[in-house]
Amino acid sequence: MNTIAEQIADFLKEYSPFNHLTFEELSEIANSIRVINLDKNKELFQVNDILHDSFYVVASGVINLSVIADAEETLLNKCNAGDIFGLRPFFAKNNYMMTAKAREETIIYAIPIVTFRPFVANNSQVLNYLLESFAINTRNPKDKANLFGKLISDTVYYSDQQSEMQYFQSLSYTVSPLITKKSTTAQEASLLMTESLKNNILIIENDLPVGIITDTDMRSKIATGRYPLTVLVDKIMSSPVITVMENISLAEAQLLMLKHNVTHLCVTLDGTDKSAIKGVINEHDLIIAQANNPGVLIKEIKRCQTSKEIKLIRDRLTDLIQTSITKNIPISHIFNIASEINLAIIKRSVELSIFELGSPPARFAWLSIGSQGRKEQLLLTDQDSILIFEDVAADKYRDVKDYFLKLAKKTTSILEKIGYEFCPNGHMGSNLIWCKSLTDWTKQYDSWMNTPGENSNEISSIFFDYEIAFGEQKIEDAITNIIFKNAKNNTLLFDFLGNDALRKNSPLSFFKNFNVEDDEPNKNKFDIKTRALLPLIDGARLFALYFEIRGINNTFQRFKQFAITDPKHSEVYLKCAEAFLTLSKFRTLEGLKNDNSGQYINLEELTKTDREKLKNALLPMKELEDLIKSKFQLTQFS
Repeated sequence: MNTIAEQIADFLKEYSPFNHLTFEELSEIANSIRVINLDKNKELFQVNDILHDSFYVVASGVINLSVIADAEETLLNKCNAGDIFGLRPFFAKNNYMMTAKAREETIIYAIPIVTFRPFVANNSQVLNYLLESFAINTRNPKDKANLFGKLISDTVYYSDQQSEMQYFQSLSYTVSPLITKKSTTAQEASLLMTESLKNNILIIENDLPVGIITDTDMRSKIATGRYPLTVLVDKIMSSPVITVMENISLAEAQLLMLKHNVTHLCVTLDGTDKSAIKGVINEHDLIIAQANNPGVLIKEIKRCQTSKEIKLIRDRLTDLIQTSITKNIPISHIFNIASEINLAIIKRSVELSIFELGSPPARFAWLSIGSQGRKEQLLLTDQDSILIFEDVAADKYRDVKDYFLKLAKKTTSILEKIGYEFCPNGHMGSNLIWCKSLTDWTKQYDSWMNTPGENSNEISSIFFDYEIAFGEQKIEDAITNIIFKNAKNNTLLFDFLGNDALRKNSPLSFFKNFNVEDDEPNKNKFDIKTRALLPLIDGARLFALYFEIRGINNTFQRFKQFAITDPKHSEVYLKCAEAFLTLSKFRTLEGLKNDNSGQYINLEELTKTDREKLKNALLPMKELEDLIKSKFQLTQFS
């Protein structure tokens, strides 16, 4: 081994996860490492860059990791010597979601993922460390500071890694903790705990937490006679208290309790012991959260053998959505969780069909289209899907298509039993025209996009929002390439889609009153889907095609991305992003309340404040409409 590689190996073995590897393994890695010198303020990668083939370790200097949220740069984390960053290529397929920039002159080690992957596969400690680092984005084991203060925000989080879901699941906690002063005796503290049925009491000084006493302390220190009942609490309390911010997730709380060997965490305003107390998290809170943990639900789905079993889990997802909204968890975060669970349900339904029919005769992809394709399906709405199988020899085509139609019919039937109704427009893989080969699909998209309007009764924009639920990633990529190739400089298409986006009836009248339905059964109700959400969804899809933004299908995330891509109009895009979340929340609450799709809002039942909030969320639509008109100079289909 050459001396440079030797120096690198010596450096790495001081830090996790490399300290879990043998010297031979480290030497092999060190030999493949590239050394990168970065000048001050030089970027290694930025938001939306294509993923690199390596991840990185800071050798010396400092790297700042930042994101753009609401068109402002926010510093997420600083990486010092020994810190790992840039792990996204390990766990996700979409582009970087943050920027890495040298804060001073910095030396970086680039470790090729292809070299490192075998060591991850064979060593669970290394894998857990990487998962944890990717999820919480910190970490130098020598750093004794609070490791969990700097979390990736909801707007940034997106991952294909289901096992990470628990890193982003918020916790409920006790919001009115029991508190007392240092001058209290153990006897007085135990009486307070008994009267209030609490198993812990926080000790405060100047209103700040300095210690905690739990049932365990009382048993091990007082009941055993080690200390008399008259002892002051500051002699038996555990100190310092481990403090956290209120947005701590389930996994982070578990890791902290394990790390510090404690059973309680104190929630404070800024996560330190120098700010106001907000509550206490105990082990019982973790157990409750675990039962509805998205990761747990996904594992259970993978084991299901019947549609009946899956349906029970889908019902628990509804509860999870309901609780999350009540707890004021951001709806963008709820979209992520629900979409991962919906995806697991679709995937399992396809698997169960394959178990029954036998192995597929060709490779294929099952794509969810429409709201699930955009990761926006919170309610039990109808199912939308397409099936694409690889090209096969002409004499095999009929048999192959026959198999996939049977597969699709079985799968859609399972999904219907789970509670996803059949699509009334027949947009499902079980429909003869939406189950075909890659070449046939290529012709279909070519026809839609190059002669829009000619088959306008057939084109449905939901076919442009899709997500692979099962099968070959390469098939989905091929469709994406066809779409973006056809979209390039395609004035006719943008003219058609632009007019289509503007064709919806206006949500507000000239006098800024709600335009409501005239006919029964929804007379005087407001159609939030058609009049409010669809114009935003259509507008976001139109601009995503125009700006060639791949891999982001979610309407909210699309608008946030446009603010970065087209900063001149960032204000309009950001208003639309917020409006979309507000409107989605209204629709979801309506749907949960009435056990339906939430499409029609009963305005009579809204409070005055909510009516105003709903009205304000409709205002950015006019600006979006004007932007579409000016950007696309609409003529042909106007």
